[in-house]
Amino acid sequence: MTNENAVILTREGYAKLEAELEELKTVKRKELASRIKTAISYGDLKENSEYHSAKDEQGFMEGRIATLEKMLRTARIADTADASTVQVGATVVLNDLEVAEKIQYKIVGPAEADVMEDKISYESPLGKALLGKAVGDTVEVDAPMGVIKYELLDIKIG
Repeated sequence: MTNENAVILTREGYAKLEAELEELKTVKRKELASRIKTAISYGDLKENSEYHSAKDEQGFMEGRIATLEKMLRTARIADTADASTVQVGATVVLNDLEVAEKIQYKIVGPAEADVMEDKISYESPLGKALLGKAVGDTVEVDAPMGVIKYELLDIKIG
């Protein structure tokens, strides 16, 4: 099945989204239902801020559930068995050629990207530039402050 809209995830990312979905469908739904029931018991719903707040939160949560279900249904797990080139799921070690600084990123799907955890999306400018590259290659990325050049020092799998 080839799907242009497929979300590419690492195994870790897929498991994390599955766990979030399970938590929302079981624990969070029950908690919200209880909050709504309690808020209804306060009486007049027109001016009941507890009720309206809980209903708003319920709407957001149901939207997130639908998004996660669609994402997981169309997801494709990245196969990172080959460390000869950069693929989704690989961790790369780069040398910023301008400042001679080593940096490390894990290439992940957009749903998993988190710069604070050094996880960048394969859809980001740097992620796009790295895909398919091999150790020793130089990568150039357009940034607001100009072109940034990196040397690919290492590719790690797992």
